[in-house]
Amino acid sequence: MRIFKNMAFGFKSYWKAIKFMIEYRLYWYLGIPAVLMLFIYWLGAKIQSHKFVPQTETVNEVIWYMFYLLIEITIAILLMKFAKYLVVALLSPLLAKLSEKTENILTGNKYPWNFAQLVSDVKRAMRIIVRNLMWEYFFFLVILVVSFIGWEDPTSSPIFYLTFVIGFYYYGFAFMDYINERRRLTMDQSIAFMRENRGLAVVIGGVYSVLILVPVDISVLFDFSAFGEDFGSALGNFFLNLFLWICASTAPILAIIAATIAMDDLVDLSTNEHSIHEDEDSFEEE
Repeated sequence: MRIFKNMAFGFKSYWKAIKFMIEYRLYWYLGIPAVLMLFIYWLGAKIQSHKFVPQTETVNEVIWYMFYLLIEITIAILLMKFAKYLVVALLSPLLAKLSEKTENILTGNKYPWNFAQLVSDVKRAMRIIVRNLMWEYFFFLVILVVSFIGWEDPTSSPIFYLTFVIGFYYYGFAFMDYINERRRLTMDQSIAFMRENRGLAVVIGGVYSVLILVPVDISVLFDFSAFGEDFGSALGNFFLNLFLWICASTAPILAIIAATIAMDDLVDLSTNEHSIHEDEDSFEEE
């Protein structure tokens, strides 16, 4: 089936992206996501450490406590489910530039830079992210309600795992749309393209999600007091969390490179009539 071929195609694209990033020394792009991930982990740790323990001696206090728990759980779900969109949104200008650079290396395509186009690209990325977030949240609620009906613990329901697959699809959509925008596809055309190649979108978004959702304890990276107690264990813990932080920082960079490589293999980006090929550019200068 086409969906499985596209999924295999997506995994190959990630392997190509790793080699591509090393060969063309694109790893310096990791600096900005690395700093961003540190901030997100720090913010998450602050939120998690802030515990509110109210008095529950009266009925009103119990009701307010339950209301507080409901809000807390909702916020936790939103942060856990959609933090990946926040990363894509904040890195939008960087990802657009890196995708364009990757395409230039692959095909020689160039796109005249202007500020208005950059703003347009970022606005479109935001619209895609908001659209995808709303649809994913809608499907999440539907699946959650159905799971509540059939199972005491909704997370133990087999269909609950569909929420992850749906999330993978929409995250992959967000990365692949950068290339479709340069192909001058409208949002409706891009949506139709993603549906035809959903297997590829699922893998692009799936690998990104796995890498970026790894749990990192940033306190281990900056608190060296444990080294005096058990040096071997503390050193191992330090390098483990350092590795996981690097994985999370690499996720958006690898995803956009893999998406661009996959799209070039899929539709041959060198035929994009909206680009200026380097050979044509040199001829015009002469």
